[in-house]
Amino acid sequence: MQYTFLSRTGVKVSRLCLGCMSYGSSSWRPWVLDAEGAAPFFRRALEAGVNFFDTADAYSVGVSEEVTGRLLREYANLDEVVLATKVFFPMSEGPNMGGLSRKHIEQACEASLKRLGVEVIDLYQIHRLDPHTPIEETLAALDRLVSQGKVRYIGSSSMYAWQFMRALSISERNGWARFVTMQNHYNLVYREEEREMMPLCEAEEIAVIPWSPLARGMLAGTRTTLGDDSTTRSKSDGADQILYDQASDWDVVETVKTVARQRGDKPAQVALAWLLSKPAVAAPILGATRLSHLDDALQAVDITLSDEEITTLEAPYQPHPVRGIQPSRPLRSR
Repeated sequence: MQYTFLSRTGVKVSRLCLGCMSYGSSSWRPWVLDAEGAAPFFRRALEAGVNFFDTADAYSVGVSEEVTGRLLREYANLDEVVLATKVFFPMSEGPNMGGLSRKHIEQACEASLKRLGVEVIDLYQIHRLDPHTPIEETLAALDRLVSQGKVRYIGSSSMYAWQFMRALSISERNGWARFVTMQNHYNLVYREEEREMMPLCEAEEIAVIPWSPLARGMLAGTRTTLGDDSTTRSKSDGADQILYDQASDWDVVETVKTVARQRGDKPAQVALAWLLSKPAVAAPILGATRLSHLDDALQAVDITLSDEEITTLEAPYQPHPVRGIQPSRPLRSR
């Protein structure tokens, strides 16, 4: 396994992050594995040197955090692990059970600590921006968690680059803890992040940890045509039908297959190797429900693509509407 520093911090993370949305309760999503089914994935990842694990309170409505914490406490040396979770999406229909108010952030952090079974969360991320809470309130609440020793570092997820830069600026002006990661929607099929977010993260030394690095499995060769909903996940959440619906998207998939065939590698490995070639990318977040998929991803870390191969892979891309960012009203400011 290869490792890299997480942004400007001195923390080292593996070049692959195991996404734990796939582990929790099948009553939440039919493709989710329970603790027994998830255990082999944690063992295999740890054996291979993976030390970076990402979950969220909203995944399986808290059960993912319980499973992730339990298995890491059982199989890992927690001093070596970087454990990340997220806050924002509602945990119930009741008031104050979602969003990024000071109240919800503090309550959600306490709940996540209990579910994970740890005293400190290594990386605490906002899952989306909250259009109803001033960004200053959110950032101040996150800084307080760091000062209290409940959180070591803070991170963010999908938003516009101007929103992210504004947040960084407000934190710096107030002497608050600064975001060290950006978990965004970025893969060979969706590259709109290259317009502003990726250059911003590179300039500000922000570690990028992309979600959906294989475009909901399209880049892994799990679909036969664009819009194919034959997988269990596609049938249940349908996000791929919304995120990837242009004819050019399938041209990218076919190109990945061609390059992989020429190299003797698998499409998923080539797609991940492409992501890992980008300077700002620290670790793609991989969700796996088959051990073979995890094994393929682990091997991708050691693949180096040529400049010609990268050019070939990028050639068929066509611009997309912005996707993966939570619709929101303009942020209020005090």
